[in-house]
Amino acid sequence: MSEITDFDALRRAMAENGERPEGPARNARAEQLLVAAERLNEPLAVIEALGHQLKVYNYSSEKAKMFVPFARLLRMWDERPGDFDEYETHALHWVFKWMSAGMLDQPHIPLASVEKWLGEMDHRYRLAGHSERAVRSAELSVAAHVGDTARAERAFDAWLAADRDTMADCHACELHGQGWWHAENGRDAQALELWAPVLEGAYTCAHEPHTVLASSLVPLLRLGRADEARANHLRGFRLVRPMESMRGAYADHVEFCALTGNEARGLELLAERPAYFTDDGHPRSRLEFLCVVALLMERLADMGLEGQRVPGPAGREWTAAELAAHARAEALALAARFDERNGTPHIGERARARMAQRPLVERLPLGVRAARPAPAAPPSAGEAGAAPASPAEGAGAEGLEALIAEARRLSDTLRPNAVEAWAAVARAAEAMEDTADTEGTEGTEGAGLEARDRAEIADHAAIALGPEGAETFARAAELYAEAGDHGEALAAHARAAYVHALAEDDVPGALTAVAGPYDEILALYADGGTGVRQAAGVLMSRARILMRSVHTAEGPVPEPVLADAESAVREVLALVEGRTDDDVRLAARVAEAHAMLAELATRSGDPESGAELFARAAAEFTGAGLPWFAVEYEARLAGLAHHLGDMVEAERALRAALEHGGPYLEPVGRAQLHLQLAEVVGGRGQADEATEHALEAAHWADESGEGPAFGAWARHQLGGYLVRQGRWAEAAEVLESALADLNAETHGDGPVVQTMWWLGDCLAELGEHRDAAERRLRAAEIARHWPEQHDHATLAHLAAESLGQAGLHADADQAYARAGELWRALGNVHGLVRSLRARAWLALRTDDGTDTARGLMTSAVEECADALGATDDEEARLRLVAELGHTHRQFGDLLARSAGEDADDDAIRATLEEALSQVAEAVAVFVGLGEDGLPARTGAELAAGWLETDLGRPADAAARARAVLRAYPEDEAARSGEDGGPARARRAEAEQLLQVVAEQTAD
Repeated sequence: MSEITDFDALRRAMAENGERPEGPARNARAEQLLVAAERLNEPLAVIEALGHQLKVYNYSSEKAKMFVPFARLLRMWDERPGDFDEYETHALHWVFKWMSAGMLDQPHIPLASVEKWLGEMDHRYRLAGHSERAVRSAELSVAAHVGDTARAERAFDAWLAADRDTMADCHACELHGQGWWHAENGRDAQALELWAPVLEGAYTCAHEPHTVLASSLVPLLRLGRADEARANHLRGFRLVRPMESMRGAYADHVEFCALTGNEARGLELLAERPAYFTDDGHPRSRLEFLCVVALLMERLADMGLEGQRVPGPAGREWTAAELAAHARAEALALAARFDERNGTPHIGERARARMAQRPLVERLPLGVRAARPAPAAPPSAGEAGAAPASPAEGAGAEGLEALIAEARRLSDTLRPNAVEAWAAVARAAEAMEDTADTEGTEGTEGAGLEARDRAEIADHAAIALGPEGAETFARAAELYAEAGDHGEALAAHARAAYVHALAEDDVPGALTAVAGPYDEILALYADGGTGVRQAAGVLMSRARILMRSVHTAEGPVPEPVLADAESAVREVLALVEGRTDDDVRLAARVAEAHAMLAELATRSGDPESGAELFARAAAEFTGAGLPWFAVEYEARLAGLAHHLGDMVEAERALRAALEHGGPYLEPVGRAQLHLQLAEVVGGRGQADEATEHALEAAHWADESGEGPAFGAWARHQLGGYLVRQGRWAEAAEVLESALADLNAETHGDGPVVQTMWWLGDCLAELGEHRDAAERRLRAAEIARHWPEQHDHATLAHLAAESLGQAGLHADADQAYARAGELWRALGNVHGLVRSLRARAWLALRTDDGTDTARGLMTSAVEECADALGATDDEEARLRLVAELGHTHRQFGDLLARSAGEDADDDAIRATLEEALSQVAEAVAVFVGLGEDGLPARTGAELAAGWLETDLGRPADAAARARAVLRAYPEDEAARSGEDGGPARARRAEAEQLLQVVAEQTAD
């Protein structure tokens, strides 16, 4: 670090330190700079160094250090005010506000001292002729802090009534403070109305909209505006993350996570800032942080996760329960210190209220990855104290009968929870048997269950076992036979054959197993020995087995396989159609059969018929009151409709699937449907709705445990939709989260590159140019290996732009040169020319200087001219003409910029003449574009006019101005609307040029 030997070097060092990240390192450097300033023997140098110290302390976790340099500054002012220049005089009075707030935040400073300093501030502001606006704002802070609402309201009104002057906080900070007071008093809507200009970017400063975004979170949730709260969290957290001094705002984001079901993200936030648990330089923000830590930990405990490992103060491991107790105790101890100082219970009451909050939204998906902590599993049925499945379970014979009746109702109507209901019957019967054994009483097998009851229990237990249920289906068949229902026994045997096909992938064996039941059921049904339902059950199982051959076929399905399956399906329909009456089981057989025919039509190369049959099957399921069975076929229909280009039908089917799935959809299925719907509505330009569905897809993918795979893809899509809407900060958070899981092996390198590309765009829009360049360069490196190189060239060009905007001019030039080579290889003259122009502008700002810049612009002109001579395509020619015109125009601008003030008059004049020549050439080229080139031509005409004035040619400048006025008649400009458009803007500039010419001529 170079030694500081003069005032200018000190000022440069302070400016450099001011750009460093907040924190102890910056503060330590400020302390070193004060020592260096004292050695200069220059009072103003010491004053400025003390002011610099004050500023870095204020924007750090070491706010308590502010008081010493301020006291020294104030003493210097009282002793020798003449040592302060105008800026430092203003700065001294400005930081009085920091002192008042700073003292309030330190519980060891007596309240009397705070009030004394408030009075001192009022006195000194009056002496300096300042408004009382800032004083009343500070008074509001004091009154609100101690809970004196009446005084606070008076101070608030006086604050608003006082004139704004140079001591007033910036508009953004004032609006934050005013809105905060409304929110503190439950006036959330008024707070958000005041904050709107800050949230929308109309007013900004070093800490805004950072704090407004954080402060808005809970008010938005209380008002039910959860979508806005989500957006503000994603936007705001990016802003506060790198700023050490913003622990209070950081706490607001942790609180938001605790109140919206995003506990896992809250834990991630805590892990990012371990020092926040212990930094004691600003006790009030530590109190706020500890309160929300306790809130989050107690939320985890409520979910049964009190034993989960969590991030906490360094030096040991913490469980949620341990950290909850620690944070609560520390927070209340800090609050007690404030209350003791203040003589009121207000701070303690606020702390307890904050820690006692309950979730405002059960689950608010954010789009960023953070799997929700799983609640502790409830005890199993075999564990002591396990809860009964229903109020009737375990309640004796009457309770058992009620359970059986309910289970039979659910199974007869194909309700989704019928399997669970029969499992409850089994548990209740087992409990009754155990009780009988314990009491030594004589029981009956199955606690008095009939064979039919036991058959249905076994049947549904087999269903729950899925492919492993063959033996249990066989047991059910025995029990049905024992109960005298030979038709249902055959149906159970047929179901066993089907699950055998699933488990063993043995279709021939399953067909052999079903052959007997098939022949027997047909004979039994013909003799009237069983009903349609039982016969349909056997025929459907046989059809399912034959469909298994279709599903497992690799490539085209052999015609005989398709024919056998179709014959079996149509046999089901021949039996059941027209005989369903009110039997939902039979109606379901018809619908399933039509879905099978849809599958067969699709596999046979007839997707149109397949779509019609899937639609019919879904309608039949919903018509029978079984919408949850329609979901699979509506999803299949959506895929076929998408394939056929019928996006209206695809969208309708997906919406129906989500509606009909209701609470019965598995998380991964819900995620898939939402993402498909996002793609459909996004494809028709509805990015806002697509965003909502992609958000839901990401959430449900995480819930299903598919976050790293399917969830990453959903986040990739979500980020793209946010980019499309220009929601850059939100998109950046989501895309960074997606990149953590996206990889070429799982997702392909295309999505990885696209995600980095989008993220680079976001970071560039947010002014994070170094990071944007890094993302774009990484994407370009992947795309470098692709056969088609257009994306590689584009990314290299974009990376060069970011490097240039980050001030890395040499790296930018190298990247532009690489992009230019790629554009040349691709035959893309426009890209090549733009890369040459960009390099020329870079050269002007580097040691390469004007000659290199001039040479690069000349090359750009020549490339355009050569391409024009080589094309006979009219559309391509017009585009090249426009490119040539813009190149001449930029060449002229560059030359004019290069006419340095330190050159002699003749050199400056020669450079301006050359610049005028290039701009005039641009005018001539744009003329060739006719009406389409009018805006560019008139812009160049005016630029030439200004150059004419610089060269002392008022008549020529006036001629150019009048040419522009003729190009845009006054009545046309008047019709161009309120915004004016190019016509009004060009006329205004032309009239300004004429005014300058008139003044020049008069002189």
